[in-house]
Amino acid sequence: MASRSDTKSSTGRTSNPSNNRGAAEQSKTITLPDHITVRDLADTMSVSPIDLIKELMNAGIMANINQVLDHDTAAIVAEDMGYQIEEPEPEESEPLVEEMPIEAIRRREYSEEELKLLRERPPVVTILGHVDHGKTSLLDVIRATNVQAGEAGGITQHIGAYQIETNGRRITFLDTPGHEAFTAMRARGAQATDIAVLVVAADDGVQPQTREAIDHARAAQVPIIVAINKIDLPSANQDRVQQQLSDIGLVPEDWGGDTIMVPVSAKMKQNIDSLLDMILLVSDLAEFKANPQRTAEGIVIEGRLERSRGATATLLVQEGTLKVGDALVIGEIYGKIRAMSDHTGKNIRRATPSMPVVVLGLRDVPDAGDHFEVVADDRKARNIAEDRAAARDQQVTRHPSALSLEELYAQVQAGAVETLNLILKADVQGSIEPIRDSLERLEIGELRVKFIHEGVGNIAESDVNLAVASDAIVIGFNVNVEPSAERVADIEGVQIRTYNIIYRLIEDVQLAMTGMLEPEVREVVQGQAVVRQVFRVSRLGAVAGVQVTEGRALRNARVRVKRNNAVLHDGPVSSLKRFTEDVREVNTGYECGVGVANYDDFEEGDILEFYTEEVVQP
Repeated sequence: MASRSDTKSSTGRTSNPSNNRGAAEQSKTITLPDHITVRDLADTMSVSPIDLIKELMNAGIMANINQVLDHDTAAIVAEDMGYQIEEPEPEESEPLVEEMPIEAIRRREYSEEELKLLRERPPVVTILGHVDHGKTSLLDVIRATNVQAGEAGGITQHIGAYQIETNGRRITFLDTPGHEAFTAMRARGAQATDIAVLVVAADDGVQPQTREAIDHARAAQVPIIVAINKIDLPSANQDRVQQQLSDIGLVPEDWGGDTIMVPVSAKMKQNIDSLLDMILLVSDLAEFKANPQRTAEGIVIEGRLERSRGATATLLVQEGTLKVGDALVIGEIYGKIRAMSDHTGKNIRRATPSMPVVVLGLRDVPDAGDHFEVVADDRKARNIAEDRAAARDQQVTRHPSALSLEELYAQVQAGAVETLNLILKADVQGSIEPIRDSLERLEIGELRVKFIHEGVGNIAESDVNLAVASDAIVIGFNVNVEPSAERVADIEGVQIRTYNIIYRLIEDVQLAMTGMLEPEVREVVQGQAVVRQVFRVSRLGAVAGVQVTEGRALRNARVRVKRNNAVLHDGPVSSLKRFTEDVREVNTGYECGVGVANYDDFEEGDILEFYTEEVVQP
């Protein structure tokens, strides 16, 4: 593109000749992104930000150094300052923008001899989506049964697996209560799903749970097929749904993208055959295969204890052929298959790859997501299970395998990590955008930040499960961590970091990427007390007469004063007395007087939460 240093630009203004002459002497070619700040544009052109701001003012644009310019504005100003703009070559989409290509799906490694024994197997499909967009209704129609009518509130109550036949071919469906269960199984190492069908209601569009389901399916690296449901409703708007999905990276094939979208109506049984045809098409392209002749193995879909039959388990066969009489090992559980039935309850003798079956004969109930394998006989199965149980008993502590911010730099130096996977939860959507934009601009060497999931609300157990499955770190801004999430994070070694100042969050991530992060300071709640009476002391101000209800009150702690679940003050303990004596601590059940620095607005019924801060060394 030719420089326009001596001509009038397309904005209708006259360029500054002196600036253009200087720039023309060292004319360069630059590439510009869709959006760029004034500071970054100045750095790209190797000019002073002040000169650039002056040029923008000449163009009638009042901008500061942090102002974001669109591509066209930046290009015009850069050309007027003597630069040529080179359009970047189209880049391949990141996995988080488009779903993984079918050919990139992880496959089992086979020997050359075993490759000859591979046979086509049915695809395993999971249906995901918002809670009331019609997942179960769609599955009801597909498998021609009415499960929903017998379930409380019309919501799926448990995980099941079903196999249907269409056009002479079979498809296996996993019926899950949502993406949380889908990811919980992945967090246990269970790669069960081949294809994800995302159900979106045509009248309701993309909802927060829809976005979460998409993030979880992308993290699983499975292709996504969109079923736009409820097209029979007068308020249905298919174009609006497609636009919303395009905005988050799922572009319909009709619009030049590569996401298959099928309009359906579960209620009217409309276009169901088309959806099944698309599933088979994706399956053909992916070439899902297994070896039916090897020793059987697979995963547990669900386990339960039945009064009449004892421990039962729904198993999904992934390799080999499972037979009645086989000896099984599932973690620390073993048994011998006494009976086996398909999803309709019919007794069968054999189960081939991708087939879900219910088995009897286990010594205990296994967990969903556990891996099962067939061994030579009962004795070997028992020995393996007992050895695993003994190994677990000897393992006093679990060593976290997940990455932490403190360990990040060492992993980068060793070449083990190229992206920092983050799960971001914030109090409002308006907080997410500046955090995401700032972190995405961080580039330290080859290391980049990649968002696995972002959402509004407290950090939940499903966020931690997704972090386990994606080797991610969970970051929260102005949110709390649910107790169940804390428990799972502690067990799995997932790091959760919470902040209430944006620049501190961004600074910590940047310092971690450069290996300069200071040790983490962790809050430890020591105890809780309730205010029974308020005393006025001339020298000390207001003193709260409290009863310790949990843990202990400490003299060297800090205190949060809470009223109706709202924090009114946070400060150090200034005094702690039992009767007239100063004490270091007061245990549960005892009464004491508490003074808090710079606070005297106590009321009866207030809750005092005592906590200390501990430094966690890397």
